[in-house]
Amino acid sequence: MSFLNSLVLDTGLAVIVANANRLHICSSEPADYAATLTASLGTKNTPTISAIAARAPSGRKVTVSAIANGAVSANGNASHWALVDTVNLRLLAAKALDAVLAVNNGDTFTLPAFDIGIPGPA
Repeated sequence: MSFLNSLVLDTGLAVIVANANRLHICSSEPADYAATLTASLGTKNTPTISAIAARAPSGRKVTVSAIANGAVSANGNASHWALVDTVNLRLLAAKALDAVLAVNNGDTFTLPAFDIGIPGPA
């Protein structure tokens, strides 16, 4: 059986907890920080990210709290979210939304809470 101490898994998630200071909704999946800015249709500054916790069936996770008041800055169809570190200009995590979100400049957007996890060893 393989083993990884929780501290190993937690280290990766700790980067997200400590540095993710903006969430973008994007028209496509960004590959890096610059691509996030190009694809961005809106933002939520300082999203709330939980403490690191156990992930089922194994591994560790953090939860990004639901967003009720994100600011839309362009018209389009958001298909992905991206968490970035604006201080160090890094894309930290990105994933497809559960459903495409049509947005219009000047509106607000909402997202349900979601998890970011690292599975335990297989």
